[in-house]
Formats: sequence, structure tokens, C-alpha cells
Amino acid sequence: MARDLTQLELLSELEPVAAENVDRHISMAKEWHPHDYVPWDEGRNFAAMGGEDWDPSQSRLSELAKAAMITNLLTEDNLPSYHREIAENFSQDGPWGTWVGRWTAEENRHGIVMRDYLVVTRGVDPVALEQARMIHMTNGFASPTENEAGFLHSVAYVTFQELATRVSHRNTGKVCDDPIADRMLQRVATDENLHMIFYRNMCGAALDLTPDQSIEAITLILENFQMPGAGMPNFRRNGVLMAKHGIYDLRQHLEEVIQPVLKKWKIFERDDFTARGEAVRERLGLFLERLGKDVLKFEEQRDRMLAREAAKREREEITTLAG
Repeated sequence: MARDLTQLELLSELEPVAAENVDRHISMAKEWHPHDYVPWDEGRNFAAMGGEDWDPSQSRLSELAKAAMITNLLTEDNLPSYHREIAENFSQDGPWGTWVGRWTAEENRHGIVMRDYLVVTRGVDPVALEQARMIHMTNGFASPTENEAGFLHSVAYVTFQELATRVSHRNTGKVCDDPIADRMLQRVATDENLHMIFYRNMCGAALDLTPDQSIEAITLILENFQMPGAGMPNFRRNGVLMAKHGIYDLRQHLEEVIQPVLKKWKIFERDDFTARGEAVRERLGLFLERLGKDVLKFEEQRDRMLAREAAKREREEITTLAG
């Protein structure tokens, strides 16, 4: 019976793969600067500097775009907690340390550019945004499987989370109805995709190294998956709104995040699991079946809700015209 590897053994065995993937990432990542994505000529002073404080009428963003932008930005804001999580489960030495530092520096740009854009364009209430940031960062972030924390769980989680974040940023840009915001979020989404590839490759290498141990971590993460913003103010309300309008919903989670990654790892084609791993893979298959049914149930409910809302708007328009 194969022995599970310790955290130290995993990091040692996978260090050459980490070094290769750090070099790959740096060769592919393009340098960019947050100030190049912000329309600074739209900016003006707030009341504390003799100007005018924010008013809802100043925002050109829809309620949907506001909710999505705030959710995405507050998610990025919690970087210190994510850094701690990654740093604790990786090593501070060699390629692991290089990656942790590089990833943290790149992620930091996302919060910088999104906040600058929202404040300069007066897209959202900056006071409410800052209050929400304080709450969210004070609460911090804990892994959804913190009782089973470790390298394998961490690298599996961030693989799916980075891809989910890419999808959310990309679709948020589309609903902002502003080419500047769209360009900015496409840039951020490109970063997230490169980050996902690093983590996906590391998790794939771990699967080859210790298949049973890795499939257990992957399955546990997927069964308990939640986005890192789950503890932020209004997360449920904003998440429902985003799902309702296709920014990030269950189908996207299944078809654009989970399935492509599992296919890349050849999870259901592999023949290197023992009976222990086979049992976990079967559990994962059943989970995906249930998730597929949940997708259909959610879409049926969403379609009924949208139809009711459309009918209500039509009645209101008729009443207004009649009046």
C-alpha cells in the first residue's frame, strides 16, 4: 500500500516542477501598469479637498455592474490572507518562495487598478467600499477545508479559484458597458489565467506523484468549494445577482471551471489509482452528477424569476402609458 507523502516530501519532490513552471510563467507574463488602465481625466476632488462627495447619480454603472465590481475588488483586497495561506503551505525557499512573492505582487496590481478605476470614475460609493474592505480584511480568509489544510488542498483550491475568478472578471467587464472597464478586467483576467496554469500544473504533477492522496484533496475541495469572498458584506445578495445575470453561475462553475481542469488532469481516464483512489474518484463522479442536476434546477428557477420580472416591467410600462 502506497504511503502518503508528508508536506516536506511533496515540496521536495515537486521543487523541479515548480522551478520549471516559475520560469514558464515569467516568460509568458507581460509587464503592465495599473495607471495605464484608469481614465484619470475623469477624476476630481471629494469634499475633504474642497470638491463634491459621491452621489449615486454620478455612477454610470448598472446595479449589476456595481455589485460585480465590488465583489471582485473586495475579493482581490483580501490578498494578505491569501498570501499567508499560500506561504504557510508552500516553502519560503527556492522556486516556491519566488512563486509566492511573484504571485502576491501580481495579484496586488488587480486591487490597485480596480479601486483606482472605481474611485476616479465615481462608479461606486467610496465610503461604503472602504467600510466593506475593512470588514472583509478584518475577517480574513480561511480555507473551506481548513481542517484538512496542506499543500495538496491549497494547490487544488487555487487551481479552481483562479479559473473561477478569471471567468468572473471577464464577464464583469462585459456588463460594465464601458470599454475602459472591459479592457482593464480583460487584463486582470489574463493574469488570473496564467496563475491558474501554474497551480494546475503543480496539482497535475502531484497527481502523478501521489495519485490517491491528490484525488482525495481535489474531491474534498470541490465538494466544499466556495469563492474566497464568501465572508464579505452582501456577498450572498451580490452573488445571487451575478449568477442570475450570467456573470458567474453554476453552469459556468461546472462547464468552464471544473470540467476543463479535470479533463486536463485526465481524472476519469487515469489507471494509476489504487482501490482507495478509485473509491474517491467514484465519489467525485457522483458529486458531478448531482451538480449537473443542480445546474438544471437553478436555471429553471432563474428563468421563471426573469420571466416574472419581465412581465412586471411590462405591466408597469403599460400603466405608465395609460396614466
